[in-house]
Amino acid sequence: MTAPISLQEQLDAGPVICAEGFLFELERRGYLTAGEFVPEVALEHPEALRTLHVDFQRAGSHIVEAFTYNGHREKMRVIGKEDLLEPLNRAALKIARGVADSRPGDFMAGNISNTNIWDPADEQKQREVRAMFDEMVGWAVEEGADLIIGETFYYAGEAFAALEAAKASGLPVVLTLAPMAFEEMADGVGVVETCQRLEQAGADVVGLNCFRGPETMMPWLKEIREVVSCHVAALPIPYRTTTQEPTFFNLSDVRASVPSPHGRTFPTALDPLMMNRYEVGAFAREAYALGINYLGVCCGASPMHIREVAEAVGLTPPASRYSENMKNHFMYGTHDRLPENISALGSRA
Repeated sequence: MTAPISLQEQLDAGPVICAEGFLFELERRGYLTAGEFVPEVALEHPEALRTLHVDFQRAGSHIVEAFTYNGHREKMRVIGKEDLLEPLNRAALKIARGVADSRPGDFMAGNISNTNIWDPADEQKQREVRAMFDEMVGWAVEEGADLIIGETFYYAGEAFAALEAAKASGLPVVLTLAPMAFEEMADGVGVVETCQRLEQAGADVVGLNCFRGPETMMPWLKEIREVVSCHVAALPIPYRTTTQEPTFFNLSDVRASVPSPHGRTFPTALDPLMMNRYEVGAFAREAYALGINYLGVCCGASPMHIREVAEAVGLTPPASRYSENMKNHFMYGTHDRLPENISALGSRA
């Protein structure tokens, strides 16, 4: 019996796909509250979470990432359910482990992320954050995680703290940053410099996730790929961010006839600003050509986007069984059984 291939070996051999974006997709499906964005679904509707994991896996994701994003002690305090913290984490980890085990060779990842209470000037807050990371990593190890993903960090200091906690597990660590519109980390450290320092501190994969769509993420990825020797991660949001509106926090929609009640498109009125699947695929091909092998899509992702990423880099996941086949479309198709009078309607439909 051969030993399981490691994450490093898999990345060295070719692309590894990681689906993220559980918050948005489960909110769309009716299992999560927008604004709070706490992953109670792991306890309240575990079958819905498992289904989403399976859908992402069929679409091409090699990594089943436990849905513990925002499942930390501070968020649970905000909603008055701190007593559910450990049960929620363990439930999410067990669900992810079961789905990963259903397909030999897949990985299960524990997850830690931005806590939203990090303060570079407050050592007590920093200790609180580190304690939250430590307990979540500990549960991930106990539930059999193959790696730890630390993601969506906009403070460099918090990213370093997350890496330290994750490295203590002895597992491989993926650490991704999410720069805001001011084009540096919130504590004034450069984005590229932060990735360099994370690699030097022992991260196995560094890169970017969330906040930015392909147009405003790609320039940073090119710089990061040039200066680090480890593998690089690229997981954009599938929204059309621009140099004028570089993150989904500041995207506008002037054509909306009914604006959101909170006055911003983020997070519940972004739908008209979504990229099409072909744009997502083009991003994946470009990133892969740069030598970026850890690929995915973050908030806003559906299984269709993950399939597009996988196919763009030459993979054929199970969901490719249902990739588009327009030759049989009743109006656009070319099949000889399609009547000419119907296909002729295509130009004026």
